[in-house]
Amino acid sequence: MIELNRISRTRLETEPYRWAAIDKLFSPEDAAALAATFPRDHFKRLAQYDGQKDFEYEIRCLIRMGELSTSRAGYLSGAWRALANELLSRAYRTAMASMTGIDLSIAPLEVNVFHYPPGGSHGAHPDHRDKIVTHVIYFNESWNDDDGGCLTILRSSDLRDVARTVSPLVGNSAVLVRSDDSWHAVSHVSKNCRLSRRSLTATFYRPGCVSTVWPSWDQVLFHDTPGRLHRLWGRLKERVRA
Repeated sequence: MIELNRISRTRLETEPYRWAAIDKLFSPEDAAALAATFPRDHFKRLAQYDGQKDFEYEIRCLIRMGELSTSRAGYLSGAWRALANELLSRAYRTAMASMTGIDLSIAPLEVNVFHYPPGGSHGAHPDHRDKIVTHVIYFNESWNDDDGGCLTILRSSDLRDVARTVSPLVGNSAVLVRSDDSWHAVSHVSKNCRLSRRSLTATFYRPGCVSTVWPSWDQVLFHDTPGRLHRLWGRLKERVRA
């Protein structure tokens, strides 16, 4: 499913930090199947508006941290089950290690799927210190970059200080090696956009970490249709305040 040679043969950029853009990650047939059957079940909405790393998006677990099976595989198409299995494979882990030069043999993997609805965004940030490497993969069959939703590789915390952008078209992807300077963001999706920005993150963590987005008590906080606030959002906010 994944063109692993395109990963292992890619050389990381060194400016403004260690990262890489990789396109044509899937065959045209697989790309079409993945875009057409992008998951629509068991998402939860996350949002924060405090001037620091503002974000708004919807998230669905594909592989829970450190697990060796796909989350709610019965709701997925055959193409998505095949993709999840490949992300769990030794060959994928080896390709990522070969490209980055980082030993990922015992690093727990977590994979999440994202919808960024009209109005969605993710402010400038380096990733959490527990993360080692993140592979962001995109699934939009078509996209107008003027509608936002692009990954922006930043030279600093300033959203205007853009080094490169990556469009969320299916088969495009980006690998980010985490550092204190690995600033990046998702540009604001226009409220007039008729599409959601669709992506996946496969993240390798330092051993011993726990998930920051799927704590153990959060098993049932989800909804089935992106764009609809899930019915237990208030309960989640109460737990966060506690």
